[in-house]
Amino acid sequence: MSEQSPEGGRYEDGPAQALPEYAEQVLDVAELIPSGRVMTYGDVAEWLEQGGPRQVGRMMALYGGAAPWWRVVRADGVLLPGHEQRALGHYRAEGTPLKEASRAAEGHLPRIDMRRARWDGGDRAEGHT
Repeated sequence: MSEQSPEGGRYEDGPAQALPEYAEQVLDVAELIPSGRVMTYGDVAEWLEQGGPRQVGRMMALYGGAAPWWRVVRADGVLLPGHEQRALGHYRAEGTPLKEASRAAEGHLPRIDMRRARWDGGDRAEGHT
């Protein structure tokens, strides 16, 4: 029997169960993203050449608790709803470029500066097929 952890990942009461192949692939990409950089859900799907942003988001929600989940983000740079403060702590610790929120912004939370923080896979993408 398994439950979802507070971090969005899964933990098992019994022997570890294998992750679905697509989940493993998504989590592998998340692990490749350098500290202080991000990829969008769509970027990950494009890099894998399968699925789409919703599928990547679902895999991160179900299995991403043990991975650097804060590095896979929405394309608009808005912090993950319900996890904003935890994500913000990671971004600040890693030096992820942020755009400070205007006073009119709900909650006055910054967004990720996607122009500066987005990672395209760099040299590692060259060997990807």
